[in-house]
Amino acid sequence: MMTDENLEQIIKALANPARREILQWLKQPEQEFTEQPNGFEQGVCVSQIFAKSGLSQSTVSSHLALMQRTGLLASQRRGQWVYYQRNEAVIREFAEQIQQTL
Repeated sequence: MMTDENLEQIIKALANPARREILQWLKQPEQEFTEQPNGFEQGVCVSQIFAKSGLSQSTVSSHLALMQRTGLLASQRRGQWVYYQRNEAVIREFAEQIQQTL
């Protein structure tokens, strides 16, 4: 079960429209991003997220790091690149918790 602190951190993370948009893109990456050499099974390359967002690299990095700390995203390094994907278990748990408490 998610702690109140975790719940609060996720709510704060989702308060930013850019972070919500990134989560939406990562829900169906094959429709939102151009094809990657290794497909999308292990996530979307950070460079594609930067390019699509139109935001500075530091801003996007900050958003991704925050969502990773809250558990909304998981990342995996392959060579020089980092790949991000949604953590569906945490998102599902968050949604269930909100449904139960509100």
